[in-house]
Amino acid sequence: MASCLVPTFIRRQRVLLLYRRILQTIWHVPNDSDRKYLKDWAREEFKRNKSATEEDTIRMMITQEKTLALAKSSL
Repeated sequence: MASCLVPTFIRRQRVLLLYRRILQTIWHVPNDSDRKYLKDWAREEFKRNKSATEEDTIRMMITQEKTLALAKSSL
């Protein structure tokens, strides 16, 4: 039973880290209205996907972190 919880725990931590990184990156957006739009978008996306349980779906969402890194480098 404990072996099933470890991957879930690690996955949850990665998702929370991704959410924090997205919000930190959004903070650097210079335009206030763009920043608010992006912050609202991020919150809604994470709320919408909160109940996702399929491993492939969650893995795909976590890989969006790479997209975040590219977006951050262009700011």
